Amino acid sequence: MTESLNFLDPNVLAGLANLELRARVVVEGFLAGLHKSPHKGFSVEFNDYRHYQRGDDMRHIDWKLYARTDKFYIKQYEDETNVRCVILLDTSASMAYSSGGISKLNYGITLASALAYFVMRQRDAVGLITFDDKVRDYLPAKCRQPHLMRILRALAQVESGMKTDVVKPLSDLAATLTKKSIVVLITDMLDDEERIINTLQNIRGMGNDVLTFQIMDDAELKFPFNEASEFIDMENNESYITSPATIRKAYLENLNEFLSYCKKKCQSSGVDYCLMNTAEPLDKALSSYMSKRAKSF
Repeated sequence: MTESLNFLDPNVLAGLANLELRARVVVEGFLAGLHKSPHKGFSVEFNDYRHYQRGDDMRHIDWKLYARTDKFYIKQYEDETNVRCVILLDTSASMAYSSGGISKLNYGITLASALAYFVMRQRDAVGLITFDDKVRDYLPAKCRQPHLMRILRALAQVESGMKTDVVKPLSDLAATLTKKSIVVLITDMLDDEERIINTLQNIRGMGNDVLTFQIMDDAELKFPFNEASEFIDMENNESYITSPATIRKAYLENLNEFLSYCKKKCQSSGVDYCLMNTAEPLDKALSSYMSKRAKSF
């Protein structure tokens, strides 16, 4: 990667109010850093055809191909031929946490926007589901430019909710997937992680590709607190007053056990897993998606 990744600094990006601009800066900065990546140029023009069937719109016949073959062919639309990606964004109260920089939710919004922009740039279809303890917004996967604008508008209007139920939107989505898709989950996993991963495994078992981005604040990962503090659960308002020094070792041990469990259980079942620190650039997420997209289709 090159110095262009400096433009992917999440705190700098958060200062860009225009979400389309924010997404474009992330994606173009990432692509500029690829250089001689083995994936360079993997975006292709899809020219898939099928035989003309009675009732098809004659306007979609490829007459040049007819002149060469003396047969009628219909060029399939991109949303009939390309990859379908559905992005699920956790907007629950715990995602609103910030230790001073960009919040997990704002980081997730930026990530979802950049992924949507990137997917559309590859001429693939992208959809969006936002949720807390229920689905808040649902936009089915499409690959038309106006649809990207609808996704970005929906993300720009996201507000943090309350409690989390990650399994419900995943289960609802699974019931609607009739074609192989890439399912991207963006969440802090602060729910019942065993149920979440079991549901992700089921979606993977249906033949879909699944990527999970676990978003954590830098302070959650490093626990840098020193003075006696009150810690408040953002989803049930329970509070704990304690000395950080007293609980730091146990906290970090429990955290590492939690993160290790999520990573191992996901990877052992073919679910791609990527831990994202809100203090770090987003290029790792785009690399993960691009790798999955290139290998799977």
